[in-house]
Amino acid sequence: MPQKLGYQPLETHENHDSRENSIPEIASLLSPTMGYWDLTEGTDCVQKTWITTKLATALGLVGSAYHIVAFQPDSAVAALQRATNTTVAMATMGAIFGMATCLSAQARDAPDDPLNYFIGGCASGIFLGARTHSAMTGTSACLGLGTLAFFTKVGKMEGWKLAGPPKL
Repeated sequence: MPQKLGYQPLETHENHDSRENSIPEIASLLSPTMGYWDLTEGTDCVQKTWITTKLATALGLVGSAYHIVAFQPDSAVAALQRATNTTVAMATMGAIFGMATCLSAQARDAPDDPLNYFIGGCASGIFLGARTHSAMTGTSACLGLGTLAFFTKVGKMEGWKLAGPPKL
């Protein structure tokens, strides 16, 4: 059978010494994808950046939908432009956060330090300031997003909960 690019035939049961050898391979294929917190800090920067970009894109879509409903634009084109601008900005901020956090963990050789998250949040805030052409917006967003990210990491490390289990 001719091979196509990227195609590798699966080995059949007859090609293995025992059936147990193929079970770990199958289990790794069927396992669910890992989340952001499942990946080791300071490693696999591309995967972590992809996860934060997807999350920020979803938040941008939801936020722009609410904004369009609350402040109705004059035309469908204006609504599409507003949704696109907001979603792209949020996706970019997510990508900047993911990459800056991971690269600072690698550069500082301190993978579990919450300061890496402050650096990532601050970098995202600086982008927001540059996008709006406002140093005050960039400074405020840097401090706000950096602090939020810092305490998110501290809370994750220390097991903080926003809400506990219901009392029965």
